[in-house]
Amino acid sequence: MTAESKFLSKTEIPVLDMGPYLADKTDSLEALATQLRHVQENVGFYFIVNHGVQKNLISGAYDALRQFFALPDIEKQKVRLNPQRIGYVPAKSSVYVTSNVNENTKPDLNEVIMYVRDRASDHPELVNERSFHGPNQWLDEETLPGFRDSLTDYYAAIETLGHKMLAVYARALDLPANYFDPFFKDPMWTTRNAFYPGSPEAEQNQFGISPHRDHGFITFLPLSEEPGLQIQTPTGDWIAAEQVEDAIIVNTGEFMNRWTNGRFIATPHRVLPPRNDRYSIALFFNPTWDTEAVPLETCISENNPAKFEPINIHDYLDWYINKNFNKNGGGQQGASDA
Repeated sequence: MTAESKFLSKTEIPVLDMGPYLADKTDSLEALATQLRHVQENVGFYFIVNHGVQKNLISGAYDALRQFFALPDIEKQKVRLNPQRIGYVPAKSSVYVTSNVNENTKPDLNEVIMYVRDRASDHPELVNERSFHGPNQWLDEETLPGFRDSLTDYYAAIETLGHKMLAVYARALDLPANYFDPFFKDPMWTTRNAFYPGSPEAEQNQFGISPHRDHGFITFLPLSEEPGLQIQTPTGDWIAAEQVEDAIIVNTGEFMNRWTNGRFIATPHRVLPPRNDRYSIALFFNPTWDTEAVPLETCISENNPAKFEPINIHDYLDWYINKNFNKNGGGQQGASDA
């Protein structure tokens, strides 16, 4: 059976084994890239196993989130979202109106704490107060012992994994293995650490998080103990995404879709209101802030000309949040046009 034929189904989420590639086995990069190409052109979501992120880092990060969201509201409000769009976002702060897979009308039933890549205090973009660049807001160690270390250790492991994935994506797109490296010298990754309360009083057409596509390059999401995440297949069916032990889910965002001229699909997904409390840790692995999604030369042709105007990742994320979040979530949704 060939690598291509193993992934013909568009109604199941494929599983990619990172082990041989991370062990630098002969031809493993090309084999993994062939599998990834098929997945990204047909499904858009996949699980990775043997990914090198230690299980204790994942469990430690989830334990940290349980600590934070168990705090009284007065404590969480101490790190409320700031103008750099970092910090705590209360429930019902988002409605994904940019989605074209569902007419979302009700605010989402989740709370979020947002963190970004830690940077030195003299970093130019931090000094210039560019959003999504810091500084992060942390409660003191006495209030949340070990919280910061648990999350930052996990984020660091995912950033390392993200850099290793760049060569796989490059080869999947018929580009040199080091093609994406210059665009990720200072990755503008962001995180969405969410709490979905169990058995909420949900209205019709209301979700834990409503049907949408992610904004960025690729998203990493370790599996949650509580189900709820669903993805939409190309046939329009919704299928559950929790099914592989110790796996991390990876998916493409709209920025990648634009960069590849539509070749790598950004798959719609949603989270149903869960029966029990649910937590998730999404890291959006994005390039340096001024990277533009100019359609790649391997993704355009005479019969498939460029479909999108170039836009940089910072401006795209800025637009995405402004449209889909209200002022509590750092956006402009519901603001007066006057």
